[in-house]
Amino acid sequence: MTDAFELDVRPILRNGGEPFGAIMGAVNALAPGQSLKLFATFRPEPLFTVMAAKGFGYEATRLDDGDWEVMFVPNAQSEGAPTSRPEDPDSWADPIHYLDCTEMDPPEPMVQILARLESMSEGEVMFALLGREPVFLFPELQTRGHAWAGDFDAEGTAYRLMVRAGPRS
Repeated sequence: MTDAFELDVRPILRNGGEPFGAIMGAVNALAPGQSLKLFATFRPEPLFTVMAAKGFGYEATRLDDGDWEVMFVPNAQSEGAPTSRPEDPDSWADPIHYLDCTEMDPPEPMVQILARLESMSEGEVMFALLGREPVFLFPELQTRGHAWAGDFDAEGTAYRLMVRAGPRS
């Protein structure tokens, strides 16, 4: 069992900063099966959904000083399984829809991608290029029954996302 990686984002938060990049950097640096122990000034509710999409459960504990300690633990069923590839995209049709969202500020890329998916037929594939990893989009795609695969380009400057439209509800 690997020791949990500890990340204290309270100084970032107290200085008015946004700790999401530091958190995702820590998550991406975790060894397989390693947990993340996060310290924050508030209970980070939105992060729970993001981390669930990445295969982590959590236990949040309020500390005596009012701050929070959250232990993110990899789910047993997700260990070793890449969370960004629920299906093999090599078996998908070629994309017929393309979106360049690199110059858009959040949440506009998510809005544009979800809107485009509404007009797509089941099985059609979209390719989107984004300026950052759309971590808040992943749970929405899953909830709506769409399959997706994504990664950063070789330079790490753009996130490439393919989405295959799921069945219409």
